[in-house]
Amino acid sequence: MTDALFRDDAYLKSCGATVLAVTERGGVVLDRTIFYPTGGGQPGDSGTMRCADGSSIRIATTVKGETPDEIVHVPAEGEALPAAGSAVTLELDWDRRHAHMRMHTCLHLLSAVLTYPVTGGQVGAEKSRLDFDIPEAVLDKEEITARLNELVARDAPVGMRWITDAELAAQPDLVKTMSVQPPTGAGHVRLIEVEGMDLQPCGGTHVARTGEIGAVEVRKIEKKGRQNRRVSIQFAS
Repeated sequence: MTDALFRDDAYLKSCGATVLAVTERGGVVLDRTIFYPTGGGQPGDSGTMRCADGSSIRIATTVKGETPDEIVHVPAEGEALPAAGSAVTLELDWDRRHAHMRMHTCLHLLSAVLTYPVTGGQVGAEKSRLDFDIPEAVLDKEEITARLNELVARDAPVGMRWITDAELAAQPDLVKTMSVQPPTGAGHVRLIEVEGMDLQPCGGTHVARTGEIGAVEVRKIEKKGRQNRRVSIQFAS
């Protein structure tokens, strides 16, 4: 139902759209959107929905709907709701989204530095993390930080392509996450490729080149269970 424009161009900051429906909970479904819905460890986008009469609606977050192709924009508490069929203009909270893009791409690099199965993760605008299934081992914050920044400095291109469900099934090593499997059943799966470094299924938003991430550092490394290690990163101050 919703054309997810962000999948093909994560740099779109605004777009026009038509209101398809308002859900029972007050969420707004549009025919197209630049707002990413919560999923894959990445938070849903926020921003503003401007109406033809000049009024505006603050969008607090964006989530997935009841069907795989439905995206729901959740207004902030107390905001008025648009009428079905009305035209609106979406304006993204770009600074927050761009931070998510930089962080999400950096987590791909982290998974290339630490080549262990991933048990969980979370993207944030200021800090992010990946959890790894690692046997007893000593992880060095300074060493991981140096290796991450080396990959960032390569300014490698970050691209996207699609493969079929059957092609993914024939290449199970592409899936690094243990607890969350990429969605299948639609016939195709989206791959994100950091040239020469990483290739894996991912539905999130990313920067076009690793150099755009900027300097980063490992905040801390925590032991979460017998073999689970949590590695948290942040932008360098």
